[in-house]
Amino acid sequence: MRLARLAEFCCVVILAAAAATAQQFDLAFGAGTVSAPSSTAFNGDFSHSPQTIGGGVYPVFSGDLLLKKNFGVQGEIAWRASRNLYLGFQPYRPIFFDFNGMYAPRLGRFVQPELLAGIGVEDVRFYQNTIVCSFTSCTNFISSKHFMGHFGAGLRLYAHGNFFIRPEAHLYLVRNNVEFTSPRATRYGLSIGYTFGGR
Repeated sequence: MRLARLAEFCCVVILAAAAATAQQFDLAFGAGTVSAPSSTAFNGDFSHSPQTIGGGVYPVFSGDLLLKKNFGVQGEIAWRASRNLYLGFQPYRPIFFDFNGMYAPRLGRFVQPELLAGIGVEDVRFYQNTIVCSFTSCTNFISSKHFMGHFGAGLRLYAHGNFFIRPEAHLYLVRNNVEFTSPRATRYGLSIGYTFGGR
């Protein structure tokens, strides 16, 4: 429910910003998977846990706004659709939030590449059988958040009018990602989206 509210909030912000500046903006939804070093890559020095973050289906919601010619800003959220088991017993779900600078030159009427670089947060939610309450809400998980760098690339292929299909790849470099075997994770996926405004 909170992810849906966050996605709705992001949509409203992007739509309001686009309307105010009368520039091109895009919304997309897709899915993919995450690849990362396996748990057998455990280095033995106990600086990282023998658990991979790889695998599973990751839905993704993204939006971007071109501010000046081919340059703009982009934000996205990707989360694991189902919970995984951490070290065989603790249910968990990773979520990646990132905000990026974007370069999206036009290569003709039907093709537009995207290059992204930015920062974000990896939020790993560890679920438990008890409810934890704070001043503002109650949850059944504890979060472990880590700052991360993000690099991404995609290729918009306009299939019909302003609708596009976008194969994409993203690299996450997570600081102090001690819960997993590596500070590095790669997400591959495919999104379907729509371009608002001129293109």
